[in-house]
Amino acid sequence: MKVLHINQSDLGGGAGIASYRLHQGLLSQGIDSKLLVGIPQTDDPRVARVPRRNYPLTGLLKNITDELGLNYVSHLATWKIPSHKFYQEADILNLHNLHSGYFNYLFLPYLTQNKPAIYILHDMWAFTGHCANSFDCNRWQKGCGQCPYPDSYPAIKRDNTELEWKLKKWIYEQLKLIIVTPSQWLMNQVKLSILNRFVIHWIPHGIDIKLYIPLDKQECRRCLQIEQYRYILMTSALNLKDPIKGMDLLIKALNTLPKSMQKEIILLTMGDGDKPLKSQLDCDVLSLGYINLDQLKVMIFSAADLFIFPTRGDIFGLVAQEAMACGTPTVAFDVCGVPDLVRPGITGLLAEPENPQDLAHKIEQLLIDGETRQKMSQNCREIAVKEYDLTLQAQRYVQLYQQALANFTQ
Repeated sequence: MKVLHINQSDLGGGAGIASYRLHQGLLSQGIDSKLLVGIPQTDDPRVARVPRRNYPLTGLLKNITDELGLNYVSHLATWKIPSHKFYQEADILNLHNLHSGYFNYLFLPYLTQNKPAIYILHDMWAFTGHCANSFDCNRWQKGCGQCPYPDSYPAIKRDNTELEWKLKKWIYEQLKLIIVTPSQWLMNQVKLSILNRFVIHWIPHGIDIKLYIPLDKQECRRCLQIEQYRYILMTSALNLKDPIKGMDLLIKALNTLPKSMQKEIILLTMGDGDKPLKSQLDCDVLSLGYINLDQLKVMIFSAADLFIFPTRGDIFGLVAQEAMACGTPTVAFDVCGVPDLVRPGITGLLAEPENPQDLAHKIEQLLIDGETRQKMSQNCREIAVKEYDLTLQAQRYVQLYQQALANFTQ
């Protein structure tokens, strides 16, 4: 069986990391897996760049469609994908994030007419009129239009969300897809969307539990040159300035903690754009920058007492999963797909959305109660091994690919 993944990147962002991990998991199962991506970030010979070509008037077409609020439909080079060797050799397509400026979704019927396709959703973009996260807006259930969040990624210059929603609906009516969501929350959203005409599966993202393991906490702290007595909190995001990641809420929460506790806390940050955290927090902050080396991330997760995940809208949360595998409990807001991983009283605690005082209360509660924190740490590791082993995820996809191939040939 030969599988071709199409995604915006092989390592960039959560969708890129998730797809590349699945790719590695499939290879370990003897599956011939390859990737076509918008922005390659590895030197993996099984990864290639999606064909790109500047046709005459491409720039003019992009300017027009962008002004109309119709993102990505100017990417005419998508029709060249079937001429790529990876595509021609593939038995099945595994679609991932089709937005971010490398792919034209209008070509989906052309790409899938001779090959079965699995579509893994990493956000809500596939069934909305433009956005990757609709927050409290449910207009996508009926057709969008009058968008309350035109600046939400991917931003639009003009509200043509009703038209884009209808275009996607028209495209899906021509397709035979299998939809996969990594969280139960997203699966429930899909059932209310224009994608509900397809078969929907829930398969959580997998993680290498032999790589992401709990390490000796004291030794990890020594490596980071952090005193053993300190409370270590950790947070992470590709871009810490992204409003959806909720760092403004984290700042308010940490500044709400008792002053005596703030003096004992050191916050570790992974990601870019942490200047607001350093300038607005009274506790110590150790900036580690963006880290893509797994072994280093494992050491940092293992050193921390708690992982703080103040997201406003992640549909799964790979970083929370990484923390879980390393035995680090998480405190987060009760939003979107986060409760799949952060199970109150078991693997961490959930706070009321947009309530930094409640987040602070949950953090303080677990920092004080070391016994509960230790029990949660054990639960985290056990659940990661039982439910999120990359091998298990790969096996589930192999079965799904087999079903898709069998149904496509009938």
